[in-house]
Amino acid sequence: MQVTLMKGKIHRARVTEADLHYEGSISIDRNLIEAAGFLINERVDIYNIDTGARFSTYVIEAQAGSGTIGLNGAAARLAMAGDKVIIVAYAGFDAEEARRFRPRVVIVDENNRRVEPAGVSPAVALAEA
Repeated sequence: MQVTLMKGKIHRARVTEADLHYEGSISIDRNLIEAAGFLINERVDIYNIDTGARFSTYVIEAQAGSGTIGLNGAAARLAMAGDKVIIVAYAGFDAEEARRFRPRVVIVDENNRRVEPAGVSPAVALAEA
Protein backbone atom coordinates (compact mmCIF):
# COMPACT_ATOMS: atom_id res chain seq x y z
CA MET A 1 0.00 0.00 0.00
CA GLN A 2 1.21 3.50 -0.86
CA VAL A 3 0.35 6.61 1.15
CA THR A 4 0.90 10.24 0.22
CA LEU A 5 2.58 12.49 2.79
CA MET A 6 3.77 16.06 2.83
CA LYS A 7 7.41 15.93 1.71
CA GLY A 8 8.24 19.54 2.42
CA LYS A 9 6.75 23.00 2.68
CA ILE A 10 7.57 26.66 2.83
CA HIS A 11 5.19 28.22 5.34
CA ARG A 12 3.73 31.74 5.02
CA ALA A 13 6.00 32.99 2.24
CA ARG A 14 5.18 36.39 0.79
CA VAL A 15 4.63 36.57 -2.98
CA THR A 16 7.15 39.07 -4.36
CA GLU A 17 6.02 39.13 -8.00
CA ALA A 18 3.31 37.89 -10.34
CA ASP A 19 3.95 37.78 -14.10
CA LEU A 20 0.90 36.81 -16.12
CA HIS A 21 2.82 36.73 -19.40
CA TYR A 22 5.52 34.28 -18.30
CA GLU A 23 5.26 30.66 -19.48
CA GLY A 24 4.10 29.40 -16.07
CA SER A 25 5.37 28.07 -12.73
CA ILE A 26 6.53 29.39 -9.37
CA SER A 27 9.98 30.97 -9.03
CA ILE A 28 11.48 30.23 -5.61
CA ASP A 29 14.72 31.49 -4.06
CA ARG A 30 17.28 28.68 -4.51
CA ASN A 31 18.05 28.68 -0.77
CA LEU A 32 14.39 27.98 0.04
CA ILE A 33 14.16 25.27 -2.64
CA GLU A 34 17.07 23.45 -1.01
CA ALA A 35 15.81 23.96 2.54
CA ALA A 36 12.37 22.55 1.67
CA GLY A 37 13.85 19.65 -0.30
CA PHE A 38 12.08 20.63 -3.52
CA LEU A 39 13.38 19.68 -6.96
CA ILE A 40 13.42 21.87 -10.05
CA ASN A 41 10.26 21.12 -12.07
CA GLU A 42 8.65 19.34 -9.10
CA ARG A 43 4.90 19.78 -8.77
CA VAL A 44 3.87 21.85 -5.77
CA ASP A 45 0.53 22.94 -4.40
CA ILE A 46 0.09 26.58 -3.48
CA TYR A 47 -2.35 27.65 -0.76
CA ASN A 48 -3.05 31.39 -0.76
CA ILE A 49 -3.64 32.38 2.86
CA ASP A 50 -5.11 35.76 1.89
CA THR A 51 -7.68 34.60 -0.67
CA GLY A 52 -8.17 30.89 -0.01
CA ALA A 53 -7.15 30.02 -3.59
CA ARG A 54 -5.55 26.58 -3.98
CA PHE A 55 -3.68 25.54 -7.11
CA SER A 56 -0.77 23.48 -8.45
CA THR A 57 2.24 24.42 -10.55
CA TYR A 58 5.92 23.47 -10.80
CA VAL A 59 9.13 24.85 -9.27
CA ILE A 60 11.71 26.92 -11.13
CA GLU A 61 14.80 28.43 -9.58
CA ALA A 62 15.19 32.08 -8.62
CA GLN A 63 18.50 33.57 -7.51
CA ALA A 64 19.78 32.29 -4.17
CA GLY A 65 19.32 34.85 -1.42
CA SER A 66 16.86 36.93 -3.45
CA GLY A 67 13.81 36.08 -1.35
CA THR A 68 11.87 35.66 -4.60
CA ILE A 69 8.52 33.90 -4.58
CA GLY A 70 7.16 34.64 -8.05
CA LEU A 71 3.97 33.33 -9.58
CA ASN A 72 4.05 33.07 -13.34
CA GLY A 73 1.55 32.48 -16.12
CA ALA A 74 -1.98 31.47 -15.12
CA ALA A 75 -0.91 31.19 -11.45
CA ALA A 76 -0.37 34.98 -11.47
CA ARG A 77 -4.17 35.36 -11.55
CA LEU A 78 -4.50 33.49 -8.25
CA ALA A 79 -2.14 35.56 -6.08
CA MET A 80 -0.61 38.99 -6.17
CA ALA A 81 2.54 40.53 -4.74
CA GLY A 82 2.17 40.77 -0.97
CA ASP A 83 -0.11 37.73 -0.56
CA LYS A 84 1.05 35.09 1.89
CA VAL A 85 1.19 31.53 0.60
CA ILE A 86 2.05 28.03 1.74
CA ILE A 87 4.00 25.99 -0.83
CA VAL A 88 3.79 22.21 -0.37
CA ALA A 89 5.24 19.16 -2.13
CA TYR A 90 3.95 15.64 -1.53
CA ALA A 91 5.51 12.22 -2.12
CA GLY A 92 4.34 8.61 -2.09
CA PHE A 93 5.68 6.18 0.49
CA ASP A 94 5.05 2.61 1.46
CA ALA A 95 3.69 2.16 4.98
CA GLU A 96 7.09 1.42 6.55
CA GLU A 97 8.79 4.44 4.94
CA ALA A 98 5.88 6.64 5.97
CA ARG A 99 6.33 5.75 9.64
CA ARG A 100 9.98 6.88 9.56
CA PHE A 101 9.74 9.88 7.25
CA ARG A 102 9.87 13.46 8.59
CA PRO A 103 8.98 16.32 6.23
CA ARG A 104 11.05 19.48 5.87
CA VAL A 105 9.19 22.54 7.14
CA VAL A 106 10.66 25.93 6.28
CA ILE A 107 9.28 28.90 8.16
CA VAL A 108 10.10 32.29 6.68
CA ASP A 109 9.90 35.92 7.78
CA GLU A 110 8.26 38.82 5.89
CA ASN A 111 11.29 38.95 3.54
CA ASN A 112 11.18 35.21 2.78
CA ARG A 113 14.27 34.51 4.85
CA ARG A 114 14.31 31.25 6.78
CA VAL A 115 13.79 31.65 10.52
CA GLU A 116 14.10 29.19 13.35
CA PRO A 117 10.72 28.10 14.68
CA ALA A 118 9.77 29.77 17.96
CA GLY A 119 6.67 28.63 19.79
CA VAL A 120 5.58 26.35 16.95
CA SER A 121 3.34 23.35 17.38
CA PRO A 122 4.98 20.05 18.38
CA ALA A 123 4.23 18.60 14.92
CA VAL A 124 6.17 21.39 13.20
CA ALA A 125 8.99 21.23 15.74
CA LEU A 126 9.27 17.48 15.17
CA ALA A 127 9.41 18.00 11.41
CA GLU A 128 12.28 20.45 11.86
CA ALA A 129 14.33 17.95 13.88
